[in-house]
Amino acid sequence: MFEQYLHKLDEQHLLRGLRTIASATGPTVTLDNRLVILLSSNNYLGLATHPDVVEAAVASTRLFGTGSGSSRLVCGSLPPHEELETVLAQFKGTEASLTFAAGYLANIGVIPTLLGKGGLILADRLCHASLIDGCRLSGATLRVYHHRDMNHLERLLARRSSATPTLIVTDGIFSMDGDIAPLADIATLAERYEAAVFVDDAHGTGILGRTGRGSLEHCAVESRIPYHMGTLSKALGSVGAYVAGSRAFIAYLVNTCRAFIYTTAPPPGSAAAATAALRVIRQDPERRARLWRNRDRLAQGLMQLGYQLTASESPILPIHVGHPDRALNLAQALLSHGVYAPAIRPPTVPPATSRIRLTITADHTADHIDVALTALKRAGQTLRVI
Repeated sequence: MFEQYLHKLDEQHLLRGLRTIASATGPTVTLDNRLVILLSSNNYLGLATHPDVVEAAVASTRLFGTGSGSSRLVCGSLPPHEELETVLAQFKGTEASLTFAAGYLANIGVIPTLLGKGGLILADRLCHASLIDGCRLSGATLRVYHHRDMNHLERLLARRSSATPTLIVTDGIFSMDGDIAPLADIATLAERYEAAVFVDDAHGTGILGRTGRGSLEHCAVESRIPYHMGTLSKALGSVGAYVAGSRAFIAYLVNTCRAFIYTTAPPPGSAAAATAALRVIRQDPERRARLWRNRDRLAQGLMQLGYQLTASESPILPIHVGHPDRALNLAQALLSHGVYAPAIRPPTVPPATSRIRLTITADHTADHIDVALTALKRAGQTLRVI
C-alpha cells in the first residue's frame, strides 16, 4: 500500500524527501559537501545563529537541562518559561502570554477553546494548515472566504443568524504568497457583525510594524483584535509559539487548552533563546531595517529579470511556475548554480500554482543577493521561465 502511494506521488512529481544540511541555517549552508546560498529559511533576522541568542540557550541548558520533564501543570514551570512569557507580554503590550511547543499546537489548541459546536468560523482560503485543522477540531461550522476578499467575507457574515457565535480566522502574513491580511478591514467587519478575530502572526512577529510587534502593529489594530498567536521559530530564531492577551484569557487557556495541558513544555534552552532574541529585536532595530533593504534588492532584481511575482509585501517572494515538474526543474537548476530554494508543490499550495518560494534574511549580503540573481537569471533562461 505504501509503495503504491509513493509511486503515484512520484508520477505526479509530488514526492517529497528529506535532505541533510551539514551546517547552521545561515545565509549560506553546506549541502552535499558544498557551500550554497540558502533562500528558503524563515530565520528572517538571522537570530538562530546570533551569539547572544546561542549563548542564552547554552547557559540555560547547562543550568536547567535539555528537557522540561513534563507538562507545566504536572512538573511545574521553569524560570526560562516564566521569563519568556513576561518579556513576550511586554513586547506585545498585553497583560500576559502563554507559550507552546509549536505553532501547530497553539493553533489546533486555542481555536477550539474560542468556539465549538453551534458556532461559525470564517477562514481565509489560504490560511495555514494548522489554522484549518484547528477550525475543524473545534466542531464549529467552517466556511472559507476568498483570499483577502472583504466583500465575500461580509456576504458570509450578513448571511448568518446574528445569534450565531462567529470567529474570523486569518494569517497575518500568508506563508506561501507573502501578502498581508487586510486586518483593519477585517476588524471593522468583525465589529459591525459582532464577530471575534483570531490572527496567526507566525511570519509577522519580529519583522512587521514600527517596533517589530507584527502584523497587528503594522495594520494599527492591536487594540481591536484580542486573539492572536505567533511563533518563536521564525524571526526569533528559536522554537515554539505564543499566545498573547488578557490575564483572564491566558488563565482560561491554562485550564482549557488541551495542546497546552497535555504537552511537555518546550526545552528551557529554547525559551531562553527566544527571550534573548526579543532583546536583540528591541536593541538592534537596524537588523530589521537591513532585512527590508535586502528584500527590496531581491524583489527589484527579480522583476528586472522578468520574473512574475505575487503581490508579496514581505520577505517571502514566491515565483509561480505552475506545474510541479517545472518547479522541480527550476529548483534543481538553481541548486546547480549554488542556490538552495526547494520547489513548493501541492498540497502545500493549490493545484497549478507550484512555485519557488524565495525568502531573504537580514544576514544575506549584497554579494549573496547578486550571486543568487545571477543564478536565477541563468536557470530561468535555460528553462524558459523568463
